[in-house]
Amino acid sequence: MEPRVTRWGTRFGFYLAAVGSAFGLGNLWRFPYVVADNGGGAFVFIYLALVFLIGMPFLIGELMLGKQTGSAVIPAARRMGKEPGAKEAQGRGRYISMRLLSRSGYLAIATCLMILAYYSVISGWVLHFLVRFSISALWAGDFEPNSVLAILLNNGWLQLLLTFVHLLLVMIVVIRGFEAGVESWVSKLMPVFLIMVVGLALRSLSLESSAEALRFFLYPDFSQLTTASLGRAVGQVCFTLSLGFGTMVTFGSYMSERVSVPVAGFRVAIFDSLISLVAGVMIFPLVLQSLGQGVAPTLLFESVPFLFAKEAGGEWVGIIFFFCLYVAALGSSIGLLETAVANARETSKMRRSTATIVSALICLFIAVVPALSTSVLRDQKIAGTPVLEAWDGLLVNWILPIVAVLISQVVLLRIDQSHQKEEFESVPVMAMGRLYAHWRFAIRYLAPALCLLGLILQLL
Repeated sequence: MEPRVTRWGTRFGFYLAAVGSAFGLGNLWRFPYVVADNGGGAFVFIYLALVFLIGMPFLIGELMLGKQTGSAVIPAARRMGKEPGAKEAQGRGRYISMRLLSRSGYLAIATCLMILAYYSVISGWVLHFLVRFSISALWAGDFEPNSVLAILLNNGWLQLLLTFVHLLLVMIVVIRGFEAGVESWVSKLMPVFLIMVVGLALRSLSLESSAEALRFFLYPDFSQLTTASLGRAVGQVCFTLSLGFGTMVTFGSYMSERVSVPVAGFRVAIFDSLISLVAGVMIFPLVLQSLGQGVAPTLLFESVPFLFAKEAGGEWVGIIFFFCLYVAALGSSIGLLETAVANARETSKMRRSTATIVSALICLFIAVVPALSTSVLRDQKIAGTPVLEAWDGLLVNWILPIVAVLISQVVLLRIDQSHQKEEFESVPVMAMGRLYAHWRFAIRYLAPALCLLGLILQLL
């Protein structure tokens, strides 16, 4: 299969799109309740450490796989597993593992579609609050947080409608093409998003609860950790850096030869971590009062609107906050749908418009379950856990780390070491050349071992 001709228009466009895909509701919606449920600062400390021990090596590997093959994750993994001489060169045991690894791309895209499905449901929640705050501000109506949240959670079909609207917006962007659609829109949305996050973070620091919130968020009390905390931190790293989705493989396939993969991976991981911290500073003073009432995926929506409703002019702040949140959701969703579309186009030769519509419809079909999870399926439990939380936990804490490890082994075993080393040595910085050995060690031993340990500890 010949490499595709699609390329990033600029390096800046790549960084904005990569960070936009990596940083979204995972940091603004999921991060607060996962941190709160795992002891605060100690979990943040482990999360940041794992960004460099696991996240960065895997991220570099996925970008490298895409750049070296010029393909999305399914054809890239399949091609790597079917290289001539693989059976004779690797031996029977290794050949069997190659056949397994060559199918990891399919698991990545299945996971991508399932996550986009429930991610779109949460994006619909954000859209619901944005519209209700806007109505309240523009028509001077009363904003009642209790009734707004109750209407949303008790009406699964409303959630499905909001999910459809969100997917329709994402589909319109992706269907326009890569440069005119994905790169153009994300490049416009991300600067607006970053400015709003910083502005809201500064405002959160002026709240009375900010000192206590920052202590909870940043002070590491390791006695608050549980045996499952490591696995949840690994999952959060994969989720926020878009590892295991196939997204970074797709983005890597659009990279030009002059872009350094290690430098790109390093910058995206650093930038994502910094914004995660800023987002925590913004969110925790707002949700602190609700932490003692139980931690759930609805934490953000149960706390932030109540705070805004109490303030004079709070409706306008609510509009800004939820618009910021929706911009983040839109950027991530665009990256996820583009990943599915790129794989559909390469494996079945579909037109972009057809691949986009089919992928979006599959997501909408899958989204029926999470959309009904707080109403029709409210009393249903999976191993004693509500449907939405079980869906989120299975995908993020279990499947994503497994797929990320499988893709990393495709890179390790099937991309020639000379090509791997060349990516590091192409940068005119001596330290970058030395980092190659550390990256090989991390992707071969350290990162898989930490992922496996996290999975085992969750069983306990």
